[in-house]
Amino acid sequence: QVQLVESGGGSVQAGGSLRLSCAASGRTFSRYVMGWFRQPPGKEREFVAEISWSSGRTRYADSVKGRFTIARDNAKITVYLQMNSLKLEDSAVYYCAARLDYSGRSYFGNAEYDYWGQGTQVTVSS
Repeated sequence: QVQLVESGGGSVQAGGSLRLSCAASGRTFSRYVMGWFRQPPGKEREFVAEISWSSGRTRYADSVKGRFTIARDNAKITVYLQMNSLKLEDSAVYYCAARLDYSGRSYFGNAEYDYWGQGTQVTVSS
């Protein structure tokens, strides 16, 4: 059974940085795509970034390009989301997600991911 455990959330002032971690277990993840999503208060969950575990290919939502970086550590089986220049609108619960991939395509929708973590709160204040 795939397990994803997020950590690293917290409160930060606008302009600051946080690094989220997603520790994965229960599978060999070489054929997986890992994603980060977020759900702001009162809104639907939205795509933030994804990374292919095998190729390292990354994709980002336009709203975070240039500020957020997704990366993986093969030895630790952990995916990271480095968030810099945080804005008030980045406040949300952040979720890690995973799915098998044999096509090399990108996955941006909630329904396209099979496994989810419990989420970690990020609050950005002025």
